[in-house]
Formats: sequence, C-alpha cells, structure tokens
Amino acid sequence: SPAAAGKLLVIPMEGSHWLSMKKVLMELSKRGHQIVVIAPDNKILIDSSDVYELKTYSVPLMKEDVEEHVR
Repeated sequence: SPAAAGKLLVIPMEGSHWLSMKKVLMELSKRGHQIVVIAPDNKILIDSSDVYELKTYSVPLMKEDVEEHVR
C-alpha cells in the first residue's frame, strides 16, 4: 500500500488546533500508526489517551499562569 502504517511524532498547539488534530490521530491509530505527542507540562487541553503516547517537557510557566493568560 502507498501509505503503510508507521511512527508519527506530533508537536501540537493548544486550542482548536489540538481538538482537530486529536480526531486525526484517532483515525491514524485505527490504521496502525504508532503516535507520540510531545507537549509542555503546562498544557491545558492536550491530555493523555490510549490512542497515543504523551510525553511532556518542563517549561518556566506554571499551568495556572497560562490559564490566567488565556482568560
């Protein structure tokens, strides 16, 4: 097949970008892809799932600071 299952690294943005991407990742997982999502540890919407492996990295801003900035 021209698109065989493989490994996919995703570095998403918060917000609607992530909500749209999550649906795509679910479909890719169904098709056999292995997915790793990398996100900062102060993420708001990006959550763990059985569909992909979530890896986080530390950043200087706390989650509460980011949430306050968004409000």
